[in-house]
Amino acid sequence: MPITRHCSIIKVVTKMHEYSITESILSMALEKAAEAKASKITRINLVIGKLSGVVSECVQFYFDFLSKDTIASSAGLSFESTPTKLRCRNCEAVFSPVNHDWSCPHCHEIGIEIVSGRECYMESIEVE
Repeated sequence: MPITRHCSIIKVVTKMHEYSITESILSMALEKAAEAKASKITRINLVIGKLSGVVSECVQFYFDFLSKDTIASSAGLSFESTPTKLRCRNCEAVFSPVNHDWSCPHCHEIGIEIVSGRECYMESIEVE
């Protein structure tokens, strides 16, 4: 039983994570639309990395809720997913991990740095 409660807590934290991210995305989009004197936001283009921990379905759910009664209420969300890319600190090779193996496929060292995959940002908006 304790494991189930622990998992539920993780799910709640994840959902709150997407809620605050979505709130920020909507706020930025509304601000940029106001600067452009737009009357309607038609699309918001997002870049979400595989390692970001952001679940696009949750962002969409919260966006639908939060954007009601705003100029973004009928806007579509477009999600571009960026893959995980790593760089070996020993040989400088850039690679994508395979089967959760984060060691360098060239020199087999485990000292790596994350090059991409943690992204989470609004790339652009489309307005009328």
